[in-house]
Amino acid sequence: MADRLITASARSEDEAIETTLRPRNLDEFIGQRKLKENLSIFLDAAMARSEPVEHVLLYGPPGLGKTTLANIIAAEMRVNIRTTSGPAIEHPGELAAILTRLNRGDILFIDEIHRLSRIVEESLYPAMEDFAWDIIVGKGAASQSLRLSLQRFTIIGATTRMAMLSSPLRDRFGVTYRIEYYDEDALVQIVTRSANLLGVEIDDQASREIGRRARGTPRVANRLLKRVRDFAQVRADGVIRQSVAVEALGRLEVDELGLDEVDRNVLITVIDKFGGGPVGIDTIAAATSEDADTIMDVYEPFLIQMGFLARTPRGRVVTPRAYLHLGRKAPARAGISDEWQAPLL
Repeated sequence: MADRLITASARSEDEAIETTLRPRNLDEFIGQRKLKENLSIFLDAAMARSEPVEHVLLYGPPGLGKTTLANIIAAEMRVNIRTTSGPAIEHPGELAAILTRLNRGDILFIDEIHRLSRIVEESLYPAMEDFAWDIIVGKGAASQSLRLSLQRFTIIGATTRMAMLSSPLRDRFGVTYRIEYYDEDALVQIVTRSANLLGVEIDDQASREIGRRARGTPRVANRLLKRVRDFAQVRADGVIRQSVAVEALGRLEVDELGLDEVDRNVLITVIDKFGGGPVGIDTIAAATSEDADTIMDVYEPFLIQMGFLARTPRGRVVTPRAYLHLGRKAPARAGISDEWQAPLL
């Protein structure tokens, strides 16, 4: 799964190219129009009051720009940003060391904030609310609680698992923004901009071909662009035209809707072995030699978003649209009945 070209999760190869291509301010940020408008008002108001911004929570699928937006907020507010992640902060003392070094208005960006340990999370509450850090000195009856004042700072938390955040932590964020998947037009603009920054010549049709297959995710779009650029350099004249993009992406087994071999294997397994469903997720996992959690968290969301797979109370069902895309003839019962559309328990 980690080696999938179209995975939205960050890969080691992404770090260098994302640093180069990442927009530096809101004007350069493409897509997410409503979020940008609301965020712009939020930042302008804080600047007008000469106050640090409230704590911000960003959530949504991976690869959509949560880290980029955190850096943009810091740039727009003209403050420093310190970046860490939930799993990296193992003890409250490590968090205290970070917070005491922040100056007024500085931003602490915590990626995967839902993975903070409970003891670290609870120690963060007074820091977010009162900008203070409680220290216990001594032991037993002689122990004393001291309160250390902190500079007024901002926490920006990012998560792909909003439901895993505890209510007390969620409630301490002043504003919450959901980042949605990007539409095709926005991805075309992103591909064109990235190609210009990379010094690659690309035509409009090729940009659209890559954007169409990027699964609504800028990270995937940039990764596909990088692969197509390599192909154009070796097998063409270095210019990315539509024919070059189609051939390169075909060799990478990424079809015109962004499905790869793993996606097709899941759908075909359900069709050929289980008559299109309904079938349980554990059965699919056993039949495809994949982990059930991986199927639910990584493969399934995109297939459901595309309307190729449906969750029902009786199990997963392949839809007629998937049969059509795969060039298969849908059986008469391939539609989803009213009974199957009942809410999941």
